[in-house]
Amino acid sequence: MLRIGDFSRLAQVSVRTLRYYEELSLLKPLEVDRFTDYRYYSVDQLPRLNRILALKDLGFSLNQIKDLLDSDLTVLELRAMLTVRQAEIEQQLQEGITKLARVEARLRQIEREGKLADYEVVLKRVEPQIIAATRQIVPTVTDILAYRGRMYADVYTWLEQHHVRAGEPEMAIYHNAEYTEKDIDMEMAVAIDRTTLLPDLRTLNQQVYIYELPAVQTMASLTRYGKLSDIGQGLIELFTWIGENGYSADGAYREIHLFGREFEPVEEGWVCNPHLDFDAVVVELQIPIKRLS
Repeated sequence: MLRIGDFSRLAQVSVRTLRYYEELSLLKPLEVDRFTDYRYYSVDQLPRLNRILALKDLGFSLNQIKDLLDSDLTVLELRAMLTVRQAEIEQQLQEGITKLARVEARLRQIEREGKLADYEVVLKRVEPQIIAATRQIVPTVTDILAYRGRMYADVYTWLEQHHVRAGEPEMAIYHNAEYTEKDIDMEMAVAIDRTTLLPDLRTLNQQVYIYELPAVQTMASLTRYGKLSDIGQGLIELFTWIGENGYSADGAYREIHLFGREFEPVEEGWVCNPHLDFDAVVVELQIPIKRLS
C-alpha cells in the first residue's frame, strides 16, 4: 500500500484533490490508520482514479461521474466517450486557430489603412484552358485545408491512373458570389497537358472531370509573394482596386499557384508539400471583372 503523498505522486494528482474525492465517496482510501489518521491507497485504485479524471475532462460533474462509475462503465464505453470528446476538442482547437488567423489578418488590414498597396493590379485577357477538376461544398472555413488536400489528391490520383499528364498551373477556384464562412463552393483544378486526347476522357469519372475553363476578356490580376495564408490580404487589395476603378466582379475568383503543388503524396496520404516554404510562395489572384453600368 502507498501513503496518500506517494499515491499522489504516482497518480499526479494533489493530496487536496484526493481528500476531496474521499469526501464525495468517489475514491476512498483502502485503509485509514485509526491512530495516526494516515490514508493508504493501493495501486489497484489507479484505474478508477484515471476514469474519474478522464470523465472530468469530458465535462461531467463529479456527482455524474460517481453515478457512472457506480454503474460499472466498461473500458469500451469510456473509450468511445473519450474519442468523441477528443474530436470535439480538436475541432475547437482548429476553430481557434482559424479565428486567430482572422484576427491577425484584420490587424494587418488596420495597420495598412491609408498606405499604398504593395502589389500592382493589372488587367489582362486570359486564354481558355483545359483543366482536370473536382468541385465540392466545404462545410466551414475551418474545413478548407483538409478538403483542399483530399480534392487535390483525387485529381492527381485520377490523372495518374488514366495516364494523363498534368500541366501547369495548379489552381483553386471559388464560386461563391459573396464572402461566407459556411457552404464554400470550392473547385480544385490542375491544368492538362495540351497533347492529351480529351474526347476519350470526358465521361470516365463523375467526381473528377475535364473541361475547358473559359477565356476571360478582362481579368483583374494581382501576384503576391509571401505567406500562402495571407491570400486574404491580396483579395482585399484586389477588391479595393476594383471598387476604386469603376469595376465589379464578373465570375469566380481564381487562385493560381505559381509555386508548384500545394500537397504531395506520402505513405500515410497527402500532406502539405514538405519541399515548400509556405511563408514564401508566389500566388496569382484573378477575378473576372466588368465595367459598372
